[in-house]
Amino acid sequence: MTADDLAAAHALSADLRWPHRPADWEQVFALGDGLVAERDGAVVGTALRWRWGPQHATLGLVIVAPACQGRRIGHRLMTALLEGLEDRSVLLHATPEGRGLYERLGFVRTGEVRQHQGTALPAPLVALGAGWRLRPAGSNDAAALKALDAAARGMPRDALIDELLASAEATVVLDHDGQARGFAMLRRFGRGHIIGPVAAPDAEGAKALIAHLSGLSAGRFVRIDIDFDSGLAEWLESLGLLRVDAPTTMVRGEPLAVQPGVRLFALATQALG
Repeated sequence: MTADDLAAAHALSADLRWPHRPADWEQVFALGDGLVAERDGAVVGTALRWRWGPQHATLGLVIVAPACQGRRIGHRLMTALLEGLEDRSVLLHATPEGRGLYERLGFVRTGEVRQHQGTALPAPLVALGAGWRLRPAGSNDAAALKALDAAARGMPRDALIDELLASAEATVVLDHDGQARGFAMLRRFGRGHIIGPVAAPDAEGAKALIAHLSGLSAGRFVRIDIDFDSGLAEWLESLGLLRVDAPTTMVRGEPLAVQPGVRLFALATQALG
C-alpha cells in the first residue's frame, strides 16, 4: 500500500458501510504500513499493520470487496502481512466473517469488544473521592500518558499517543494527588466523534472520564468501543450510546502483559487496539 492507494481503500471501506473518513485512513496509514490486493488494476482488498516496540503489533482494516470474497484473497493478504511478525504478540479485533480465517492463522480469542454509538445525551458528572480530580492534559503529560497506555494495553505505543495528543479535540487526565492515574481522548472519527483510548484504575474512574467527554459532545454523534468485561455497557446506554456491534479480540503469540493499577476500558479504534 502506498499513499496513492488511500482513495481506493477509502472507497472500498465505504462500499461496506464502514464509517472511516479519508482523514481516518491517512492517519492510521501514517503510523503503519499495509498491503493491497488488485484485480485488473483496481484495489479489491486491504490489510494494515502497526508495529509497536520490538515485541508487539496490531492488525486491522482487513477488507475484501464482496465480489471477490471466497477466493482466498483475505488469506493471502493476512499471510503476507504476518511475515516478519513471527516473534511478536499480534492483536486484532475480528468480525464474525473473519474470525475463522484468523483462527486458522494461529489467533486465539482473548475477549470481546462492544461498540456503542449514538447521539450523546447530557451526562451527569461522576463524583470522585478525596484527592481525585479531572483536569485537561498539558504538554508535560505526554510521558505519563504513554506509560499509562503501555501498561493498560500491554504494549508500548508512543507514536500513537503522540499522534492522538496532536489531533484530539480534548484529552482529560484523571489525577490523584498530582499524579496522572488515567486519561481519555475525544477526537473526530467516522460519522462524528470517538471517545478513546480510555485508561483508568477502575470503572468509576473510567466513568468520570467518559462522562466528562460525553458531556462535551452532547447532541453530537459519538462512538466508543469498550472492553466487554468493563461493566460499562448499561451505563453507556443511559448516555444514549447504544450497542451496535461485538467484535472478538484475538491474539497470536504471547498474551499481552498488562500491568496492575490501570486498565484499558475503551480502544483507540478497533484497528489500532
